[in-house]
Amino acid sequence: MNDVIAYKVGGQVIDTQTAVASYDNPILFNNSKDALEVIRHSCAHLMAQAIKALYPDAKFFVGPVIEDGFYYDFRIGVKIGDADLKAIEQKMSELASAKLPIEKTCTTKSEVLKHFASDDLKQEVLLRIPDGEVSIYKQGDFEDLCRGPHVPNTRYLRFFKLTKVAGAYLGGDEKREMLTRIYGIAFADKESLRDYVTMIEEAKKRDHRKIGNELKLFTFDEEVGAGLPIWLPNGGRLRSKLEQLLFKAHRQRGYQPVRGPELLKSEAWKISGHYQNYGENMYFTVIDEAEYGIKPMNCLGHIKVFQNEVRSYRDLPLKFFEYGVVHRHEKSGVLHGLFRVREFTQDDAHIFCTPDQIKENVIEILSFVDSIMSAFGFKYEMEISTRPEKSIGDEAYWIAATEGLKNALDENGIKYGIDEGGGAFYGPKIDIKITDALKRKWQCGTIQVDFNLPERFDISYVDANNEHARPVMLHRAILGSFERFIGILIEHTSGEFPFFIAPTQAVLIPISDAHLDYAKALANELMGEGIDVEVSSKNESLNKRIRNAETMRVPMIFVIGDAEVENQSVAVRDRRERTQYNLSKIELLKTLKEKLSEVHF
Repeated sequence: MNDVIAYKVGGQVIDTQTAVASYDNPILFNNSKDALEVIRHSCAHLMAQAIKALYPDAKFFVGPVIEDGFYYDFRIGVKIGDADLKAIEQKMSELASAKLPIEKTCTTKSEVLKHFASDDLKQEVLLRIPDGEVSIYKQGDFEDLCRGPHVPNTRYLRFFKLTKVAGAYLGGDEKREMLTRIYGIAFADKESLRDYVTMIEEAKKRDHRKIGNELKLFTFDEEVGAGLPIWLPNGGRLRSKLEQLLFKAHRQRGYQPVRGPELLKSEAWKISGHYQNYGENMYFTVIDEAEYGIKPMNCLGHIKVFQNEVRSYRDLPLKFFEYGVVHRHEKSGVLHGLFRVREFTQDDAHIFCTPDQIKENVIEILSFVDSIMSAFGFKYEMEISTRPEKSIGDEAYWIAATEGLKNALDENGIKYGIDEGGGAFYGPKIDIKITDALKRKWQCGTIQVDFNLPERFDISYVDANNEHARPVMLHRAILGSFERFIGILIEHTSGEFPFFIAPTQAVLIPISDAHLDYAKALANELMGEGIDVEVSSKNESLNKRIRNAETMRVPMIFVIGDAEVENQSVAVRDRRERTQYNLSKIELLKTLKEKLSEVHF
């Protein structure tokens, strides 16, 4: 089907109901980004129409397109669960088969206020809309306030799937009522929908919360508080290995470890602009009648390190790094395992350099990024985010900083997208987006160029003419946060971690107590070489102990019996390579050392 469902005019998608003529850039009915936006927006209305048909008392708030589908928030007098989605889908299919034309009418906001006078949720929507022309879309006996765009007929809405039911506070305000939210997905063809559903089923199996529980990596506790992860011994070992590898890699690249306080006076946050531009995401407290802010970012502490002594141009670039614990006020409705938490640790670094050193340092960071992502088997792409509406600093700084990022990527032949208005409030940035085993994209690291904070804190270095000059500050995190990256890594690997960071890298299983002393002595020797091992000596059958090790996804299992004790060897079960063989103790040590040295950041 090559039907035109909309047009692209001046970067804006305009549906056929809105277009007064045929334009040169038609949007065809396919799976292009623009077409899917129109299809999914329309499918949200189709879902609302089906819900209204099944539950006549339902009232609707908003139903936007999101990155991975659509949703609709609504109020209803009964409880709806995932089991009810089938009936809604069936009604949607009936409405799509009815081939209902989707019509648009435009009127004034005052007229629409009268039209929806008895609908308090529509009144809420209208409060968020500026005065002027307002549009209503109608299909069959269903109509809704909407700016569009929509497909011209429900016949284009045949390939959809409702994915889950959730709760959502009205307008995202935790003090308002809880509405019902249903998420869905839609495509232009059956094959794409089928592939997506297959991916979703696989994603459920790989859910980091499920695997994290199975492998005893982390937990959450309501007595502690939502969004505050507790790292269990297995997760602590995995995380520690990652931290140690990164520490070594930073030092080899000339970074200096530093640490800033987690509490800073609010005056410092006011100077930086965080108080005014980011305050709603921060936690504040009062100590000795002075207000303090718990840090949401590490940059201020690193600025104070820079200010601690006089700096010369010969010292630059100065590179500081910190595994900085930060806190951000996230609403309870968006918390999600390790992906969205209120406390997390950034692999944060700040580089203070001269303006003409921007490009070379960004290029070096890009090389660092590539080495880490390659070690974990991640493909990735870059996106430059430009000045947002809520920001600080002179426009000339923003232009220079943005051009510096573009030049670094261009010189390396790296393709990148542009996210207009997506930058930090103090500077533009490169966002690093990785693709996992299920071809999902995740925002992880970032590289930001900042002229503003050095200006605001009046930091300087002594240049070659013995005069004070202003440095540029590069903000940089590669993983983004340990929590989010580990969550992504769990789902990417399905818990089959690379040997070099696996929580337990090997399990020694003595067949009987007669073999326990040798197993313990070998375990101590392996631990001395930096290999995390456990001895499984519970009063259980050999097969059960092997199954337990496999369930915990331990890469290597070593069985020890009479022959192994006599020959100072082990019987190896390599889960990753699906092989079984014998190794002498000397060969075993050599093999495991080689596995540990396979990674270089």
